[in-house]
Amino acid sequence: MTAPTVAQRGPYMIDVEKGKTYYWCRCGLSRKQPLCDGSHKSTDLAPLAYVAMETTTVAMCGCKQSKSKPLCDGSHNSL
Repeated sequence: MTAPTVAQRGPYMIDVEKGKTYYWCRCGLSRKQPLCDGSHKSTDLAPLAYVAMETTTVAMCGCKQSKSKPLCDGSHNSL
């Protein structure tokens, strides 16, 4: 399995809309972080679908190490 690239050592604050699906980049290679742009095709890592339960701002993981993927859990603090 390919190890993800750390895109950022901290979360990306993303505005999401209730009911909309967002595809979080697992590989860390996307130029549209934290969302997928298809760059994972050179890896064995596929994006993770996230359906917003409400219209709000969420903290999506930038380090790709979170145990609460795609949301940030502070794992970047131990890198």
